[in-house]
Amino acid sequence: MKKSVKIGLVTGIFAICIVGGIWYLQPKVNEDLEPKGSAEKGFGKGGQGGQGKALNVNAKIMHAQTLTDEFTTTGLILPDEEVDLSFETSGKIVSISFKEGSVVRRGQLLAKVNDSPLQAQLKELRTKLTLAKNRVYRQEQLLKSDASSRETYEEATTNLATLEAEIETVKASISLTELRAPFDGVIGLRQVSVGAYATPSLVVAKLTKIAPLKIEFSVPERYANEITSGVALEFTVEGFLDSFQAKIYAAESAVDKDQHVFTARALYPNSDRKLKPGQYASIQIQRQEIDDALVVPSEAIVPEMGIDKVFCYRSGKAVPADVKAGIRTDKEVQILSGLKEGDTIITSGTLQLRTDLPVTLDEIEK
Repeated sequence: MKKSVKIGLVTGIFAICIVGGIWYLQPKVNEDLEPKGSAEKGFGKGGQGGQGKALNVNAKIMHAQTLTDEFTTTGLILPDEEVDLSFETSGKIVSISFKEGSVVRRGQLLAKVNDSPLQAQLKELRTKLTLAKNRVYRQEQLLKSDASSRETYEEATTNLATLEAEIETVKASISLTELRAPFDGVIGLRQVSVGAYATPSLVVAKLTKIAPLKIEFSVPERYANEITSGVALEFTVEGFLDSFQAKIYAAESAVDKDQHVFTARALYPNSDRKLKPGQYASIQIQRQEIDDALVVPSEAIVPEMGIDKVFCYRSGKAVPADVKAGIRTDKEVQILSGLKEGDTIITSGTLQLRTDLPVTLDEIEK
């Protein structure tokens, strides 16, 4: 083969390889990924309106209804009264006469320390008292017959009065050796045993009055003027299906300047003793009740440039309406203007709605 032919053949093969490489590197269209029609691209051309696929939504027909304006807060259940029981004197405990966790009555003897020395002293003074009374009687008779001086008579009466005062003092000391319930309540676990040495700092047990109970709670300062004595409230407690009714009986004299809250207390009878101090309560306080309010679910409101809007269902399309909102609760918003009874408002898919977007109603709340 001639040299010129070989060169031509190599040049041709090289050229074919270059052309093939260029063709291979060119981008290609995957026909399997191409959309089949405009209906699968969204909601028509431009992403809104037109002849695109309709959006499935839920709706509600507007009717006047009763709207309760209330706010919620949390509170702590407190005992009506609670005290750590301890003796007012020192001495060895000789008896404990209460059962832990039992109900005790005011004045009931709960425990006692040794009072033997005081009892002996009282007995001695009472013996002297009898002699002192007899002496006063004799001196009085002698004074009447001028057989004794007034000075002697007054000395006898003074001695009698002194003995009577000493007896009262001993009696008071004896009463300090007795630990009695200061009010009706439930006594807790005892912290001492018979034979222990009691001092005024030693806690014997805790006494709690649980009927009635107090519910202490705080509200933002903007509600301070609405929290007054006599206002009713409703509260729930974890572990109970039922709600409970209470009534405010007292409030603080000022708003907390650091936390900007206003604190108050309500009273719950707790006659069945179901609730216990220390539990937390979820409290609902009613501010007002409107009988003929137009109300929409909170999720139906679409804020746009500082204006509240809702979308109405009209002739198969979503039509926006500017509204003026009134009272807002956790789930609902009162509509003051912009809607009327009988309007059908869209309550789902609001973030996807556009003017004149075709919609299909799945569920309608009447």
